[in-house]
Amino acid sequence: MSAAMDTESTYSGYSHYSGHSKKAHRQGSRDRHKSPRSKDGSRSEKSVTIQTPPAEPLLGNDASRAEEGQDDNWGETTTAITGTSEHSISQEDIARISKDLEDSVGLDCKRYLGLTVAAVLGLLVFLTPIAFILLPQILWRDDLEPCGTVCEGLFISVAFKLLILLIGTWALFFRQPKADLPRVFVFRALLLVLIFLFVFSYWLFYGVRILDSKDTNYQGIVQYAVSLVDALLFIHYLAIVLLELRQLQPMFTVKVVRSTDGESRYYSLGPLSIQRAALVVLENYYRDFTVYNPALLTASKSRAAKHMAGLKVYNVDGPGNNASGQSRAMIAAAARRRDSSHNELYYEEADHERRVRKRRARLVVAVEEAFTHIKRLQAEEQQKAPGEMMDPREAAQAIFPSMARALQKYLRTTRQQQYHSMESILQHLSFCITNNMTPKAFLERYLNPGPTLQYDRDRWFSKQWTLVSEEAVTSGLQDGVVFVLKCLDFSLVVNVKKIPFIKLSEEFIDPKSHKFVLRLQSETSV
Repeated sequence: MSAAMDTESTYSGYSHYSGHSKKAHRQGSRDRHKSPRSKDGSRSEKSVTIQTPPAEPLLGNDASRAEEGQDDNWGETTTAITGTSEHSISQEDIARISKDLEDSVGLDCKRYLGLTVAAVLGLLVFLTPIAFILLPQILWRDDLEPCGTVCEGLFISVAFKLLILLIGTWALFFRQPKADLPRVFVFRALLLVLIFLFVFSYWLFYGVRILDSKDTNYQGIVQYAVSLVDALLFIHYLAIVLLELRQLQPMFTVKVVRSTDGESRYYSLGPLSIQRAALVVLENYYRDFTVYNPALLTASKSRAAKHMAGLKVYNVDGPGNNASGQSRAMIAAAARRRDSSHNELYYEEADHERRVRKRRARLVVAVEEAFTHIKRLQAEEQQKAPGEMMDPREAAQAIFPSMARALQKYLRTTRQQQYHSMESILQHLSFCITNNMTPKAFLERYLNPGPTLQYDRDRWFSKQWTLVSEEAVTSGLQDGVVFVLKCLDFSLVVNVKKIPFIKLSEEFIDPKSHKFVLRLQSETSV
């Protein structure tokens, strides 16, 4: 029967709650034989509806599902799974996806090209001082003047300076990239250009004044190589200042708002470019914002659709009237019904909170009983042989059925079931058992929605982002700048405000002003 319902809903584009009656069967037959000129038929020709597979249930066997149907309150959390999805992809969306794939290929090529150029330039920088010292020894060794102890000391100095430069370059530049930015990093590009011009000018001077003339002053040649290494160390210090230290002082405060539910956070940033500020915002988003749950937004949408569906519009002026009159009539009717709609919203939210508290109490009791059973099993296993003890995975599988029903109903009531599969719950339960954690520590993940990083990567709903800004993304942050970070289902709106200049003054207080004299009368009434 469920397969027939899925086939019928996929063909017609609607979700039906049908039974075994003949009337429902005839209604389904009429829906299947509708004319292709209908409104839904024309819409299905322009867009392709993606069918999503049903989510993995917490309880995998059919017997448990049959037991769930016997619960009196199961109708409050029943979920009907149809063959259609809320998302549809048109031809324009398919073209946009293909363009995004091409852009991603271009970003990969640009990233590897930048890494290749930086690696070749770094190799040239480290080999240049060594080449300056070795070329005279290879080309005109017999004509060189003896250097002695001075050159040997310079050799040791060059070796240690190159080692320090190598370690500093590895620590500063050779890092795993965190993201692919749409544009190049301006300061990093300027440093690469500066290093290239610097090494090129040294090679030019070396070729004209030393190679062509075959200079015999070997000590001067070695000192020339030492000066190159010293200059490279100073450029490395400049890179540390521009790339690391400059952005540490906070100068701006950004407000990040999620467009769907309005959740917001505030962050302090230094003088960064727009694209690097967007990267910092996304790093903090995965840590601070609760995971995006589109199921929480369907309640308000269904409530608004239910109110608008109860309105009837009659066109008394004939077919010549436009649709704007109908829209105004529907808006006016909705305004007249607003006095009663807030009561419905109040009772719906109160009823939902009551169900959540009830499910939560049942879940807490079930988990505490399961952990009490685990402690009893551990006490019994201490008396057994070491080879007969149960590992944490087996213990988790043993106590999971006693809490699975309450946990499943709570997750469905709070609309979190798509984020927690049975395997992830078993892993978390075995982890808690291994580390001797309490029932409250086990329930912390499910009672309150956590940040995005807490869940699996395939349930984030946000992996690829698009930066939308009126200003150039390589320009620095300014007061009043607004940019948007878009993903598939929602967007983050970032508003930049400059931290105001604070004028702090000092007021001097005379220490003698705090002194006072307490005079007591010598005569008393006693």
